[in-house]
Amino acid sequence: MATAQISLPLPVLPEGWSAPNDFKAIGTLSTPNQRNLEPVGPHFLAHARRKRHKRTFSEDERIQANENVKKVEEDDGDDISEAEDPLMLGRDAKDWKGQDHYAVLGLSKHRYRATDSQIKRAHRKKVLRHHPDKRAATGSSEDDSFFKCIQKAFEILTDPVKRRQYDSVDENANVDPPSKKAASKSPSAFYKLWGPVFESEARFSKTQPAPLLGNDKSTKEEVEEFYNFWFNFESWRSFEYQDEDVPDDNENRDQKRHVERKNNNARKKKKTEDTARLRQLVDDCLAGDERIKKFRKEARAGKDKKRLDREAEEKRIADEAKKAKEEKEKLLKEKEEAEKVEKAEGKKAKEAAKNAAKKNKRVLKGSVKDANYLLPEGQEAGAKRIDEILGDVEAVTGKIDNEELASLAGKLGGLKLREEVGGIWKEEVKRLEGEGKLKAGEVRILGS
Repeated sequence: MATAQISLPLPVLPEGWSAPNDFKAIGTLSTPNQRNLEPVGPHFLAHARRKRHKRTFSEDERIQANENVKKVEEDDGDDISEAEDPLMLGRDAKDWKGQDHYAVLGLSKHRYRATDSQIKRAHRKKVLRHHPDKRAATGSSEDDSFFKCIQKAFEILTDPVKRRQYDSVDENANVDPPSKKAASKSPSAFYKLWGPVFESEARFSKTQPAPLLGNDKSTKEEVEEFYNFWFNFESWRSFEYQDEDVPDDNENRDQKRHVERKNNNARKKKKTEDTARLRQLVDDCLAGDERIKKFRKEARAGKDKKRLDREAEEKRIADEAKKAKEEKEKLLKEKEEAEKVEKAEGKKAKEAAKNAAKKNKRVLKGSVKDANYLLPEGQEAGAKRIDEILGDVEAVTGKIDNEELASLAGKLGGLKLREEVGGIWKEEVKRLEGEGKLKAGEVRILGS
């Protein structure tokens, strides 16, 4: 190879330059010391690495880039690490609405739960692996289509509004409801299979936190609150992410308005279908919930108990009323029987008293007869005398009661002498006159 030499003159010194003559030393140099210097720093380390492994600058940069990717993956750990689907790597970036943004960034298991920090770290990891410059450095023939998918996913998921729109239609985050057979395999299977379904649906609730399914220990109030909430569920799902693109040009305004109306109608239809879907889901869950059956059984048992208690109380009251009625009837019957007995006894006593009175009267009449009608012995009583004295006896016995009649008969019983009989009758007449029962002179023979 030919070489060329070029001679350049030194610059001309200015006039009046006298440095060599005017220089004055103001100090002295220290005594030199021998020191060992150790080269350090990233550039020296890179130089030493290249020398050791005999690499060129481009080879070393490529290898270091791969090692940085591995280091980033190791630092991120397993929370944002997942295998990449080969079909996903070949996606067309223009079909960005149809792509799974979470899967593109490796956040399939996190989805709507992914934090901003996880999204940023996942994006950094994907960029380090799929950046066009990185792919070119490794000699890969892959185009930048998937890298554009990564950037679009990052754009959607870091914008709160766009991410909410995408989460509204992210069917991959839904949990399918279990079959009736699977949910009824065991007491715990129902809660294990249905619980995640409502945890997934709860992300659409305007009210947070949404009540969850609970378990077999949940109280009746908690279960009623859960079903009341889900039967009156208020969802924020809007479905505008699936809207047809509206033309941006101002020349076709009719077409723009047509597309907007079409999108609005489609949103309303999807909203209605989603509400019906959720209502059916809650109905299916309610139909298989053993807690509801238990509460209904307890309620029926409580109603039956109240009914039985009410019937028992009514029966007790009826029995008491019946018993009281029977007791009353019994007492009334006993009273009637007693009255009958008393009446009969009274009748007997009255009859006996009447008979006794007749007997006593006969005794009284017999006493005057036995005493010869109170005439001296040997003197025969005439009819007049008999009538008069028996009239006096009737007058006296008409003024005294049965006891007095019995007493008087007792006194006269067995007496036959005129003086004894007459004396007793005389005393009785005086007594009656003294009590005002007889008038003076009303009884003439017996009172004389």
